[in-house]
Amino acid sequence: MSRRALRRLRGEQRGQEEPGLGELGLDPGSEGPVLLLPSPSAAARRGRRGPVRTGVSNRFELITAEELEDEPPSGEEPADARLSERDAAGENNEGAVTEETEGDGQRDGEEAEQPDQTPTLSNKPRKKKKKRKTKKTSAGETLEDNDLEDIDSLLEKIEETDGLSQQTQSGIIADSRPLLYVEHRNLNPENELKRYFGARAVLGDQRPRQRQRQYVRSTWLTAPKNTWPRYSKTGIAMQLVDTRRGVQYFTFEHHREYQQVQFKFLDAVESMDPNNIVLLLQMNPYHVDSLLQLSDVCRMQEDQEMARDLVERALYSLECAFHPVFSLTSGTCRLDYRRPENRAFFLALFKHLMFLEKRGCPRTALEFCKLILSLDPENDPLCVLLLIDFLSLRAREYTFLTRMFQEWESHRNLSQLPNFAFSVPLAYFFLSQQEERSELELSQAREKAARLIQLALIMFPSVLMPLLDHCSVQPDARVASHSFFGLNAQISQPPALNQLTSLYVGRTHSLWKDPAVMAWLETQVHEVLRMVDARDPLVEESEHKRKMRYQSAPRNIYRHVILSEMKEATAALPLEVTSQPVMGFDPLPPLDSIVSYTRPERTNHPSNESTLSLFFRSLLPNFNLQGDIRHDGDEEAGAGQDLNQGVNRLMAAMRDMLANIQFQEPPRDDNPEGDGDWD
Repeated sequence: MSRRALRRLRGEQRGQEEPGLGELGLDPGSEGPVLLLPSPSAAARRGRRGPVRTGVSNRFELITAEELEDEPPSGEEPADARLSERDAAGENNEGAVTEETEGDGQRDGEEAEQPDQTPTLSNKPRKKKKKRKTKKTSAGETLEDNDLEDIDSLLEKIEETDGLSQQTQSGIIADSRPLLYVEHRNLNPENELKRYFGARAVLGDQRPRQRQRQYVRSTWLTAPKNTWPRYSKTGIAMQLVDTRRGVQYFTFEHHREYQQVQFKFLDAVESMDPNNIVLLLQMNPYHVDSLLQLSDVCRMQEDQEMARDLVERALYSLECAFHPVFSLTSGTCRLDYRRPENRAFFLALFKHLMFLEKRGCPRTALEFCKLILSLDPENDPLCVLLLIDFLSLRAREYTFLTRMFQEWESHRNLSQLPNFAFSVPLAYFFLSQQEERSELELSQAREKAARLIQLALIMFPSVLMPLLDHCSVQPDARVASHSFFGLNAQISQPPALNQLTSLYVGRTHSLWKDPAVMAWLETQVHEVLRMVDARDPLVEESEHKRKMRYQSAPRNIYRHVILSEMKEATAALPLEVTSQPVMGFDPLPPLDSIVSYTRPERTNHPSNESTLSLFFRSLLPNFNLQGDIRHDGDEEAGAGQDLNQGVNRLMAAMRDMLANIQFQEPPRDDNPEGDGDWD
């Protein structure tokens, strides 16, 4: 905006009329004609529209009309600059006035020669701005070019950062985030289903229903449903135990009322009747262990939908009890599995991810698997390391799997697990098939895949034949007749290794059915046989490692096999595991459990009870005819009183039983003709 336009705007702000010469501080003889006389082109346009208005409602019309009029040609010095210099020096000579008049005359002449470039007072500001760009000075063009260069550099930086994230998602370069970083959007299975089938196919008619739904608490793990009971505080809380080296240790706590419900749940489990658990859930709809146990019962009865719904309700109950500092995504929050209060959260997450994998949401299941591993990565109580490779391959997160192998191999020896030994080279093979990668990356991926699969076949030769059998592939004569991959390799391996190989083959054999994968595997098998025939020292070293290691599996592997319910692996469990009872709400509890409260001993003596008392106890588990335990010295004195109390308890039990009996009314006939009396 020019100085002359600013002066004109100030005058309009004061009196809504054109400013006088005295207000501007100018000489009437020098600047008067320049300020008061409009340009010829502007006068001609005003003549067509009407007389010149002294008061203009839109002051910005004056600014836009005067800006181009005030801009001098590129080769001249602005008249306002000379005017300011003259005022500063106090010189009022005619030479300056003549130069200014000539300068204004040249501007008027240029405007007359180019009338179409002079802005009018019409409402077209965009066109005026475009035309003004052509009349800027060289200095202005330089500044504009510098600004454009700055903008271009900023855009390039933004594109580079976006490119890093895209490359990270596609697996071109390594991710700078923590390995077990969890994203909230990946915890929702609907987001994954929308990517596969579209939002309309997934949501359907849910959108109008959500408007009428009552307010519920927003959670990340599950979405509460309208069919669930109204949530109220259950008596579960989470406390921050300790913080060490940036890692926060939390634990769940059971209040006294929740402990009483937990004792009732244990009594219901011992009764071996699922209806008792159903009755308990009717009174306490968000008791976590009851939900998990009843979910297993529904799953055994082939009611998968109800089983999944119960697990989601258990997760919702636990998430509502989170500590405000507890974070699902940071990967720095820990829970100790040795505490019984924390085990329900681990088990609910594991059961939920198993349902997600069966539902066809491997990416969401992988995110839950990372969450479970981040809660206790050192001990891994549910041994999700045996599952995370399968979910990564199914979700096509090959870069995550290879990165995990590179970062954890040094301190966790992941190559000693058959699932990582075979899945990581398979991931490199899939990466070598991606055409968007450079030729160098493709060649490196092929080399790593070939080297790692050969090491896996040498270390675990018992995997090949069961894998080909599950894939319905007949090996060639050389492989079938060779003793290295024969039946002896499966018989001679330790029982613990047999469980791991059976679990891997039963779970991931579908990923090896691709013809391209089988052709690549055949090539590598023949290369391994060549190394075996050449008596490579690596073959003998691997055989020695197999005999020394895998003597017995840790307890978390047994727990994982039980929860996975893989037939091949369950059949290989040792007798000491299968002989003891396994509860779905707490399978194979740790031997070094940290117990915060204990269940009180039951005060029943079935040897002294009568048949009638046992009958009523079968109907009412809390009925006790004997009453409380008496002291030895008071037995004879209170014999008659105890008899009366026993009779009173019996009558109260009878009243309760009769009160709970409900008779169904016979169906009514709505036919009015048949309402009359019988003849």
